[in-house]
Amino acid sequence: MPLSTQPEAGDDQYVLVASLDNVRNLSNILKAIHFKDHATCFATTNGIKVTVENAKCLQANAFIQAGIFQEFIVQEESVMLRVNLGVLLDCLTIFGTNSLPGTSTALRMCYRGYGYPLTLFLEEGGVVTVCKINTQEPEETLDFDFCSTNVVNKIILQSEGLREAFAELDMTSEVLQITMSPDKPYFRLSTFGNAGSSHLDYPKDSDLMEAFHCNQTQTNRYKISLLKPSTKALALSCKVSIRTDNRGFLSLQYMIRNEDGQICFVEYYCCPDEDITESEL
Repeated sequence: MPLSTQPEAGDDQYVLVASLDNVRNLSNILKAIHFKDHATCFATTNGIKVTVENAKCLQANAFIQAGIFQEFIVQEESVMLRVNLGVLLDCLTIFGTNSLPGTSTALRMCYRGYGYPLTLFLEEGGVVTVCKINTQEPEETLDFDFCSTNVVNKIILQSEGLREAFAELDMTSEVLQITMSPDKPYFRLSTFGNAGSSHLDYPKDSDLMEAFHCNQTQTNRYKISLLKPSTKALALSCKVSIRTDNRGFLSLQYMIRNEDGQICFVEYYCCPDEDITESEL
């Protein structure tokens, strides 16, 4: 009997209960934001948001909608906890990452509230493993104040286009320069590495370009070391939305289709590295 249909005594003692027939629908998304060990989880009736941050310059959010789960119960208006993401992933993949064809690991995740561990019941092939992960004092996450009304430029690309770009660009460069413009070059990625500068341009009528909404020319630089973690999400995604606001902050939103064809989103926010002077362009 799958875990999601097994009656659990005293379910009302939990503030959060979430069940999945295929744990990879959760673990794959969490791997896409695993560049630091500590993650803040925020659950409402809409689903779970998991946030990871680095040095107040980078924030990654994984959104797992309630509809992804076979069972999803939140007893309070919101539930917040902090866990070690590395430990959580180790537990979620305790049966291995490659199940036999036709088999999957089922998950039932329960949390009683502040001060209690996060309890995982994992079942595969009739074998059930119980993991209890200590939770930590939740911390307020950064508010990047990335408001859609302040977005200056936005494009949507098929992910294969950006994957090719990251493969071609010179990663010895400390920064990635992004130019977005209503006029040529429209969308340009530039690096400045050991072999000199290189540019990769995308015309707005490219087959890879699904949407192009640029209101003014913007050129900003971002530390490649901060952007590299987002390539984990890029590898899983089918589309990516690239937005910049009036401060030059960058939003990369990846649309990821899970093994059951359901859609989840992973979003990265990144601060610009420096102001660009006219002489540098």
